[in-house]
Amino acid sequence: MPSLKALRGRIASVKSTQKITSAMKMVAASKLRRAQTQVEAARPYAQRMERMLASLAVNIAGQPNAPKLLAGTGRDQVHLLVPVTGDRGLAGAFNSAVGRMTRTLARRLEAEGKTVKILAVGRKGRDMLRRDLASRIIGDISFAGRKSIGFADAQEIANRITTMLDGGEFDVCTLVFNRFVSVISQVPMEMRLISPALPAQAPEQDVEPSKRAMYEFEPDEETILARLLPQNLAIQVYRALLENAAGFYGAQMSAMDNATRNAGDMIKRLTLNYNRARQANITRELIEIISGAEAL
Repeated sequence: MPSLKALRGRIASVKSTQKITSAMKMVAASKLRRAQTQVEAARPYAQRMERMLASLAVNIAGQPNAPKLLAGTGRDQVHLLVPVTGDRGLAGAFNSAVGRMTRTLARRLEAEGKTVKILAVGRKGRDMLRRDLASRIIGDISFAGRKSIGFADAQEIANRITTMLDGGEFDVCTLVFNRFVSVISQVPMEMRLISPALPAQAPEQDVEPSKRAMYEFEPDEETILARLLPQNLAIQVYRALLENAAGFYGAQMSAMDNATRNAGDMIKRLTLNYNRARQANITRELIEIISGAEAL
């Protein structure tokens, strides 16, 4: 059995850890509130942008002069995967879920004879994927040290993707990130950015003719798409960054809450062992004293 001094030191160490995890839980909770508000505000805009582009692009997607951001390069050989993870850990399985989905997707594509390239967003995802997919990583983007992520950061990523597309470095681009559902639930998902999945017909074509929205284009559809497609790419990336931020703080808050509870349970067990050891020492000393007195 450990000595009383060792048990006291262990109890003090666990108490210090409990204070740290409790503080991290409160910090994550305060940041989660703001991040959740941002992602809930961004979702309707991003979804409406997708619907609007579907309405505008359904008639131009099959034309030979369709924009690359809409139709891709016309090939399906080189796939660019963009996993979005956090720059820090201590968030349970939050980052590893995106890493597993990215590895699974990369292996499936390579089994089909495709070429896979990875642009990692977030330090943790880059470090995880380097273990077995290091040769596929062509770059990484980290926001470590920044207090918050803005739309300019999403535009930076979108511009890098667009530059690679114009240079013919890939044919299809897929975004992998955690969708924020609740504090205890973040669902990893993949979103195809280039070329996006479009419906066979515009959503308005399912509505009765008398209730359909009438569109007038000024200027023409091609010019409008040339302006809106880069903006939509940045918006979808920004939404993924916000989803990732909210999911990270939710996962971290949950993980730190569990760690605080486990530390409390460990303190109780160590305190019980300490009291038992102390009582055993007192009992042994009393027996020695009584035995010595009887011997005299």
